Amino acid sequence: MECRRRTPWAEGGDAVQISEVRIRPVKGAGRMRAFASVVFDGRFVVHELKVVEGSEGRMFVAFPSKRAASGEYFDIAHPITAEAREQIQQVVLAAYHQQVGGAAAAGQAG
Repeated sequence: MECRRRTPWAEGGDAVQISEVRIRPVKGAGRMRAFASVVFDGRFVVHELKVVEGSEGRMFVAFPSKRAASGEYFDIAHPITAEAREQIQQVVLAAYHQQVGGAAAAGQAG
């Protein structure tokens, strides 16, 4: 699935474009529903975002992190602003629902 959208979170410069979102649904992984990759401006990709079903069924996107030897988790890549986080989350969740919804519809048609 490809999403092209100019985002308003670049201050004083050109907006960053989310040029592609790839979704890989997973089953049997607890509350995690999918992995996602997001391509920015067709030049930079962030892999291993997670689509997670939180409490009360609310979906959210968790950004990649790494567990240190101490057991603590550290972010690998994440948005700096709340606006950027919200924009990325909206695009990833829309792609997830489109892919999962489309797969469910295709299964019902067959």
